Amino acid sequence: MKRRLTIFGAALVAVAASFVVYAQEASAAVGLHVSGRNIVEANGQQFIMRGVNHPHVWYTGNTQAFADVKALGANTVRVVLGSGKRWGPSNDVANVISLCKANKLICVLEVHDTTGYGEDGAAATLDEAVNYWISQKANLVGQESYISINIGNEPIGNNNPQQWTAATVAAIQKMRSNGFQHLLMVDAPNWGQDWQNVMRDNAQTVLDADTQKNTVLSIHMYAVYANAQTIIDYLDRFQNNNWPLVIGEFGWQFQSGEVDHETLLAQADARGLGYIGWSWSGNTDPILDMATSFNPNQLTTWGQRIFNGAHGIKATAKQASVYGGTTSPSPSRSSASPSVSPSASRSASTSPSASRSASASPSQSQGGTKACTAAYSVVGSWPGGFQGQVTVTAGGQSIAGWTVKWTYANGQAVTSFWSANITSSGANVTATNVDYNGTVGAGQSTSFGFLGSYAGTNSVPTLTCTAR
Repeated sequence: MKRRLTIFGAALVAVAASFVVYAQEASAAVGLHVSGRNIVEANGQQFIMRGVNHPHVWYTGNTQAFADVKALGANTVRVVLGSGKRWGPSNDVANVISLCKANKLICVLEVHDTTGYGEDGAAATLDEAVNYWISQKANLVGQESYISINIGNEPIGNNNPQQWTAATVAAIQKMRSNGFQHLLMVDAPNWGQDWQNVMRDNAQTVLDADTQKNTVLSIHMYAVYANAQTIIDYLDRFQNNNWPLVIGEFGWQFQSGEVDHETLLAQADARGLGYIGWSWSGNTDPILDMATSFNPNQLTTWGQRIFNGAHGIKATAKQASVYGGTTSPSPSRSSASPSVSPSASRSASTSPSASRSASASPSQSQGGTKACTAAYSVVGSWPGGFQGQVTVTAGGQSIAGWTVKWTYANGQAVTSFWSANITSSGANVTATNVDYNGTVGAGQSTSFGFLGSYAGTNSVPTLTCTAR
């Protein structure tokens, strides 16, 4: 009897030991993965996404964008792909991943065709998006340290957002049953903005559906998040429940009622939350472009803010440790130009319809040995209103501040503004820098924007620029 007990005890020890080994193997991460509410790499080091969205599916020839956003400090790029239901199909996934790796960027790959399903009749289902990922599996397996799969962009509109939970659970489970071990990212309903709190209230159900416990939730913040308390309350709910979250898209407060990006950036930085701004270039709505015509030397107001401002990409991004963990030298820029492509739409934006118009020739004024030029352009207009942008460029020496003045000839008026302090006296307008864009290096540029009103003619004024 004693011998039998000894044998039985030994067997139990062996079983227990094998279970421990199995548990260790089951929990061993193959790449990027969730730990608590954080994203970490295979070695356990936390990785906080700091990057931009790139509308690749509409500009497949613009591969220089990967090097350009890296040179500006990004550690992540979210790449727009098409499943073939509405755009694409994107059959260049292997090349996209290679571009990310060559430029030491973490790639978030997303299917855009699902945008607004249930409200947009052309949209794909999440299940159709999963089928696309399955078709690309050979290109994705083995890349778990370098990519996250964002199953479908803004997969449910405002019609019946409650369907999001079941659809998302099914999509996660189908990805896992087909052998994907990647970090999965899932967008909220309500065009990504979750204003009815379906994702917030069902987050645990969705996270529990992942057998690998390797899913991160993604909120898109636009006009729904126009004040600080709304942003803080939403982020608090996720932090207090220890749920992993990234801000997968967001814009900026280009006019009253848009997202409070200052609070968003500060809160993300303080909480260690990843964020990915929309978007690098190529929008039909240029208000949300960070670079004009994909040119990193022509950053817009939004581009200057997100890359170079407080809590921005340059100040907070750290390169993934899989690439060595330090910022790489800036890649050299080629003269690649974007291919002709369909227009990219930004469904969640509430901005007015925009159309490009003429730019003013810059004028120059000397301030001692320092100088600056200013160029005025109307980047969008609609009946009775318009959006303007002024780009300030330093001369042969760096400047520590600038003032731009102009006089309207046709009764126009500035109604709101950003990235500058603007005052008006009748037709005369004066704009001065704010704290984060006054210092401009020799030959470098910064910009500010504003909304205005007009009646009839909206001619471009002559500008003067003085520097200090």
